Amino acid sequence: MTAHTQDATATTTAHLPQTVEPRNPGQGLDMDWVMRTQANRSAIERRAVTLPGRRSVKKTYQAAWLARAISCIDLTTLAGDDTDGRVRRLCAKGRAPVRPDLLRALDLPDLTVGAICVYHDMIAPAVSALQGSGIPVAAVSTGFPAGLSPFHLRIAEIEQSVKAGASEIDIVISRRHVLTRNWQALFEEMRAFRAACGTAHVKAILATGELGTLQDVGRASLVCMMAGADFIKTSTGKEPINATLPVTLVMIRAIREYYEATGYRVGYKPAGGISKAKDALVYLSMIKDELGDRWLRPDLFRFGASSLLGDIERQLEHHVTGAYSAAWRHGIG
Repeated sequence: MTAHTQDATATTTAHLPQTVEPRNPGQGLDMDWVMRTQANRSAIERRAVTLPGRRSVKKTYQAAWLARAISCIDLTTLAGDDTDGRVRRLCAKGRAPVRPDLLRALDLPDLTVGAICVYHDMIAPAVSALQGSGIPVAAVSTGFPAGLSPFHLRIAEIEQSVKAGASEIDIVISRRHVLTRNWQALFEEMRAFRAACGTAHVKAILATGELGTLQDVGRASLVCMMAGADFIKTSTGKEPINATLPVTLVMIRAIREYYEATGYRVGYKPAGGISKAKDALVYLSMIKDELGDRWLRPDLFRFGASSLLGDIERQLEHHVTGAYSAAWRHGIG
């Protein structure tokens, strides 16, 4: 039987007062805990297959959930032909992601995206364009997307991005540490990245499509959290396989286990391949089921996306007017 997600959490507006969450300080590397982590692939995949049909969100409730999804988007441009003008247009869209008439009809007077995500060279125009909005700038770093530049340069890149005004840093781990199961090396690398970030929050990109097994995804998630990651993130968006529901299930259950053991909440960011509003609803319902309502806020959950916002805006316009508009009417840049 299909369950309708129609509760107080779903029906509140997406713009919520920010809760100050104690930052994950990390801990020592607990190899017993890491090696206890297992993943039953067939069970995980069976559970993932059922997820899209387990929740049905309709009408006003759907609009509220989609507005919440917008507030959790890291609106992203990571292209070789990025320009100051493109980034400024993206920031303008981040500040006003939905047309004012639709916001008024939905009774959402104030709605913004969760962050703007760019390369290092685009931090300055993004910070300038977002001044006074409260929207953070996130910068990809550490030799993104491969993470194979010299280590001292990866550290320096983090430090320069923080100095330039980025308040969130999306780092990429060295996949070889996971593939060779050198958990000590991964832990030390992540600790160094966290230290270089200073007060900026750090999102650890695992590039899960290149890690081989779900068990190692779970173990890498735990190691990064032990080393002080504020978020764990699936992908760079540049791999052949990016965010998937089985990987998400493994990662958020690692987050839940870490919270139950330490009392510290770590955020989650699926990235790459999430472009449809219906997919966003599946991820939100999964987070609600596995982690609870507290994780349905932008300080603990983000979508890494560029095209998702346009489809959500189309769905919101359909809710208000009863008609679908052409996709080109909802450009983001």
